[in-house]
This record gives sequence, structure tokens and C-alpha cells, in this order.
Amino acid sequence: MQLRSVLIGSAMLSLLAGCAGGPTDSASQESIEPAVATYQGSLPCRNCDGIGLDVEMVGEEADAAQDRTFTLTASYINHPQTPPDENYAGNWEVLTGTPSDPDATVYELTPDNEGQTYYFLRMDQSTLELIDPERRRFENGEMLRLKRQ
Repeated sequence: MQLRSVLIGSAMLSLLAGCAGGPTDSASQESIEPAVATYQGSLPCRNCDGIGLDVEMVGEEADAAQDRTFTLTASYINHPQTPPDENYAGNWEVLTGTPSDPDATVYELTPDNEGQTYYFLRMDQSTLELIDPERRRFENGEMLRLKRQ
């Protein structure tokens, strides 16, 4: 009889110990930081040495729209009038297709306030290329590329 009580008591302790354990994997996944991708490059400028472009995209393509955000900073390099940096923030969307490639992935970056919408063609996992609002590539597309940092 005592052996049975000991076995039942041990089983109960094991059960309670399992319940008192730390958080489960699903709880720890909620605290994971969102994915961040940073791209940098220099675009041509008629009146200066270039426009430095820094883009930080937060979130994944599969995330909800409100969870995909971006910041974009454009800095004029050696411009004679020394304009201030242009800073934008907003949300980004994933679009599919261009006139020349129906399977291409395009990112549409729309600022929250004033500012133009930017369109970037994903060339590969580490390269974005600025394209026009009609999702067409520019002739000098190689000069309009940003590299992932």
C-alpha cells in the first residue's frame, strides 16, 4: 500500500513540475524582434555628387500590412545649396510583376505624410533597384541599385 502511495505521489509531483515549467515555445516566439533589412546606395544627381539613399524595411513579406514599415533617408552629397536630408517613414507593400517580368517582386514604399512613393524591384536577396511608378526599369538601372547591409 505504501509503495502505491509513493508511486502516485511521484506521478503527481512530475505532473506538477511539468506545469510549473517556463514559458512554452509559442510564448517566446511572440517576443521575437521583427525582421529588419537595411539597404544603402547612391543615386545619380545632376547638381551634386550623388544622393545617398538609406532604406530600412521592417517586417516580412508575409506580415500584415500594418507590420511592414520603412524609413528612408535621402542625403545630397556635395550639393552647392546644401539642402537638408529628406526623411520619410510609412508602410511598404509587396507587388507582383513588371511589364517585362510578370513574376518579379516589387516593393512599394508609401510615406505616411507628404513625399513620393518609391518603387523598388527586388533583383535578388541583397539588391533592390529603383524603378518608375509604372514598374518599368530605367535605362541606367545599374546606377539605381541599393545593396543590403
